[in-house]
Amino acid sequence: MNIHEYQAKAILRQFGAPVPKGMPAFTIDEAVKAAEVLGGPIWVVKAQIHAGGRGKGGGVKVVKSVEEVKREAGRMLGMTLVTHQTGPHGRVVKRLYIEDGSSIARELYLSALVDRGRSRIAFIASTEGGMDIEEVAKTAPEKIQTFTVDPAAGYSPYVGLDIATALKLKGDQAKQCGRLIKSLYDAFIAKDMSLLEINPLVVTKDGALICLDAKINFDDNALFRHPDVMELRDPGEEDPKEREAAEYDLNYVKLDGSIGCMVNGAGLAMATMDIIKLYGEEPANFLDVGGGASREKVTAAFKIIVSDPNVKGILVNIFGGIMKCDIIAEGIVAAAHELSLKVPLVVRLEGTNVEKGKEILAKSGLAIISANDLNDAAQKIVKAVRVGK
Repeated sequence: MNIHEYQAKAILRQFGAPVPKGMPAFTIDEAVKAAEVLGGPIWVVKAQIHAGGRGKGGGVKVVKSVEEVKREAGRMLGMTLVTHQTGPHGRVVKRLYIEDGSSIARELYLSALVDRGRSRIAFIASTEGGMDIEEVAKTAPEKIQTFTVDPAAGYSPYVGLDIATALKLKGDQAKQCGRLIKSLYDAFIAKDMSLLEINPLVVTKDGALICLDAKINFDDNALFRHPDVMELRDPGEEDPKEREAAEYDLNYVKLDGSIGCMVNGAGLAMATMDIIKLYGEEPANFLDVGGGASREKVTAAFKIIVSDPNVKGILVNIFGGIMKCDIIAEGIVAAAHELSLKVPLVVRLEGTNVEKGKEILAKSGLAIISANDLNDAAQKIVKAVRVGK
């Protein structure tokens, strides 16, 4: 789960991390009031969407008067902000963050994430702040350094000092960095984060370290432990189809291709998408119905897939273990009848009750293309989609 910048900074503030003063605003009047409370003389008006690159898209503006705050708030609220992360359709701005301006001497990069390969929390630091870290990795990889925390030993002050050295911070700034890293680590652990990114982390002209931006992602599997975090969720920033899928406990991610996929198991779903690409087409989604899907769950999954106008064909790939093939077949038939399915449908079933499942599909009266294995299924759906082009 993602949250907005102003929400992320509120959490960091609770753990003692240095962040500028700021106030959220949902209307122009609230933006003006926030500016008056903060007092200036410099403010930053920031659009709040779940995407990076806001500054390049016109979603971050430094202003020097309350009147300018009012003007920028009027411009941003309701605008469709397009960045490299939103895609061409962009995101509608419904919230702003009015923040004190900062006198910047240096911009640094700092993040914390879960290093699954090492089973540790890793900090990534770079002196090249304010840029896309991916671009830095391409052009100057030597300027990115990684530091890990051994979970058995826990956090030790030397980690903060090592990071300070990597960021070329000395004296009091190095001490500030040590305290900052400790506060970020504490926040990361306490709130079950999966990503915490500070870009940029700035050194002000007065020599202070400040988290000028903050992005936080949380581990969805741990949200039941954090009702306070759940309250920060902004459904309006989520893909409607992904939001609907979550209501049925489906794992769905929309992609840009033309072949809709319904699979049980994340690994099998990835393999299904890979083989579709192998035969020259692109998957329209990742959709894992899980190991114990009901007929209603399968029907809901079908509805989500066909609601995507880009879908020109559907591939169902089920390996029945806990999941029973006849239940899947019943859901497929029910959904196809209810939706008057008009795109090619290829189904590959294997496992528990597979013969019952195939019999249900055969007697359905639907134009379902049966497949013997995954390779056969992929070839058949690609051929069917191309015939329709």
